[in-house]
Amino acid sequence: MFEAVAERARGAWRRARLTAKRSQILTEAYRRGGALYHRLRVGGVVDRRGAGGVDPANVVWIFGSGRSGSTWLRQMMGEMPRHRVWEEPMVGALFGEFYARAPEENLRSKDHVMGEPIRRGWIQSVRNFVLDGARYSNPDLKPGEYLVVKEPNGSIGAPLMMEALPESRMVLLVRDPRDVISSMLDAAGEGGWHRERFSRGAVDRKALADRKPEAFARMKTRAYMRGVGAARRAYEEHGGKKTLVRYEDLVADTPAAMRRLYSDLGIPADERLLSRAVARHSWGNVPEGEKGTGKFYRKGTPGGWREDLTPEQAAIVEEMAAPIIREFYAGRESTGG
Repeated sequence: MFEAVAERARGAWRRARLTAKRSQILTEAYRRGGALYHRLRVGGVVDRRGAGGVDPANVVWIFGSGRSGSTWLRQMMGEMPRHRVWEEPMVGALFGEFYARAPEENLRSKDHVMGEPIRRGWIQSVRNFVLDGARYSNPDLKPGEYLVVKEPNGSIGAPLMMEALPESRMVLLVRDPRDVISSMLDAAGEGGWHRERFSRGAVDRKALADRKPEAFARMKTRAYMRGVGAARRAYEEHGGKKTLVRYEDLVADTPAAMRRLYSDLGIPADERLLSRAVARHSWGNVPEGEKGTGKFYRKGTPGGWREDLTPEQAAIVEEMAAPIIREFYAGRESTGG
């Protein structure tokens, strides 16, 4: 009975959030109310700082790339009992970008804050920083609950995150880079959701995705390979529980892919509740007005790059992302074939 009541409450909360998203006034009220509540809860965390903390073994990282289905995956996982979500903290980017850009000479020095001679010390500091951030960002997290960290855009730091928290669990989510770049071109072009949301200061200038689509494709493929390449290394080196999921397999048979994911991660998952989470976040349940060209939810099917990318754009992605395409998409149609 308690589960039924809790489920109805969660459903009402989801409907309220969806309504708020469609109204600027309600969105702002929701944001302010959420911020106030969070400040009050964080105050409690400060007072209780010495007691307990986030269990790193219950932290589940999702690494890969943007536009790879990570939002969909974390939505399904977030529906499961005793699961909470840390939405793109960008902690991987914070440490990963700094470390990746440091000159080799600096990294060899004990004076550099992330120098190799003092690696043991700063890895411990990274660990403390992440766990403290997780606790303050999720003050309601209870013992035994799992914290799903959606961090595709911080994947450059995946090796450092998994080194600092070797007990944590890891999901490597991979999607065909040609579909990823196709989605990014759509999002960043005129009228695209990303352009509208994040490029308001450049409204008088034509979007780079429209002005120089080939240059945009090169830039985004380079970023894709840096992030996915780092996440791939982290996956190979991680000795804890982990799973590798292709977006295409997640689309083809979502229930089976999710069952395998939970099995690989060693997290118990009730079959009935998992099926319900999958059904709730199926493509068919996305409102028609929220999906399509220029929207965050665009197609929901793999292989759209064949119609969306020009041969020149596809060739750029295939050349730059050849290692990923060879490993995960061998035999798929290419511009050269």
